[in-house]
Amino acid sequence: MDEAGRGCLAGPVVAAAAVFAPAFDFSQLPGLDDSKQVREADRLRLAGEIRRHSLAWAVGFAWPREIEAVNILQATLRAMRRAVDRLAVRPVFLVIDGNQLLPECPIAQQALVDGDALTPGIAAASILAKTTRDRVMQALDLRFPGYGFASHKGYGCAAHKAAIRALGPCLQHRMTFRGVRPEEEQARLPGL
Repeated sequence: MDEAGRGCLAGPVVAAAAVFAPAFDFSQLPGLDDSKQVREADRLRLAGEIRRHSLAWAVGFAWPREIEAVNILQATLRAMRRAVDRLAVRPVFLVIDGNQLLPECPIAQQALVDGDALTPGIAAASILAKTTRDRVMQALDLRFPGYGFASHKGYGCAAHKAAIRALGPCLQHRMTFRGVRPEEEQARLPGL
């Protein structure tokens, strides 16, 4: 399992789970790596191959209002649990990128920091999460023009922050995140 979009200012956090046979030979997925290390065209190709070669795969979402209500960590864990619950094949063991386990999950699990760079199964999940989230952000770019979601995917780059200042935040912005809140409100909420 892995997620995409945790540090963004807009859009959902997307979690993906991919289940592979224990003896699956990951050399059948040439170029598989942490999604951040793979070019966009290669990510798209790999996503299709991952879907074909996995026993099951699924994604889960947590949208901005939920992220604001429970915080980004809890929203990420909820999205991960939704992905697991949507799998057509129940895994016997979960390996999760990061340092958090899924609470109240009956499946044995292990958290692995930098797992997307260390474990091909997590790298596969990272590709699915990233390509899914990128498609969502491209669609949101059409619904909310002017923010540049299709190009920066909701991350807090200078162009995105300038668009927020010029246009104000839209419904897909995470209002509790620094860079989205009005500056005078940020001054009243130190440490966020």
